Amino acid sequence: MATYNKRGYKPKSKPEKDDQDELFNDSDSTTAEVFSTLDEGASKTEKWVEKNQKVIIIVVALIAIGAIGAWAYNQFVMKPKQIEAFSETSEANKYYDLALNSTGKEKDSLYNIALEGANGKYGLVQIAEEYKGTDAGNLATYQAGMAYLNIGGDQLQKAIDYLKAYEGGDSVLKSIAQAGIGDALVQAGQAGDAISFYMDAANTNQNEFSTPKYLLKAAQVAITTGDYSTAITALERIEENYPEAAEAKTAQVLLGQAQAAYN
Repeated sequence: MATYNKRGYKPKSKPEKDDQDELFNDSDSTTAEVFSTLDEGASKTEKWVEKNQKVIIIVVALIAIGAIGAWAYNQFVMKPKQIEAFSETSEANKYYDLALNSTGKEKDSLYNIALEGANGKYGLVQIAEEYKGTDAGNLATYQAGMAYLNIGGDQLQKAIDYLKAYEGGDSVLKSIAQAGIGDALVQAGQAGDAISFYMDAANTNQNEFSTPKYLLKAAQVAITTGDYSTAITALERIEENYPEAAEAKTAQVLLGQAQAAYN
């Protein structure tokens, strides 16, 4: 018997379903490959960790020990040392301050007491040595350098050595120390070497008071040694950046002289 299809009837497209099945099968296959690759990678990582776990444990332990050690060192060594150092500075600081406000032979005598110590307390030299690396030790190093600079004469090299050794983080004291080295070198007859220290002092803590002062010192020494180029550079900085400074008028006169000599 003949079979008739209804008008508009469309037979199901079997190939289309097959294509979808194939697409899902491909997707499943790709996903499986990805997971397989991940599994392989994880397996390799696990094997590497298992193989090297002793080394890993040692490295982690060393890092932990280092961190604990640093904390313990600061807590149980440096902090007590800081407190002890500051308690030792009382006598040295007292005589250092007295020397700053004295004149003549008395001044030198007070500086020497500050350096050597008194009344059973360390002087600046011993504090700088015994408490090296502490804030008090660094300050004592700076003070010792400045004390030797003020005494002068055959103590100038000690002044240079101590001021160069100062490692404090205070930019004001650092710039004063650098200028102090310059002063010591000039007094020791090494003016040419002093210029760079004056320039460093001017650049370390830039302000309207000390910077033009150190720039002028650098320029004056540079002129005496014939380094007119450096002198002009320093004097122009005063003229351009610090026109209201006390050193500005002197700088203007010296600038004209330096330019004339340079040309």
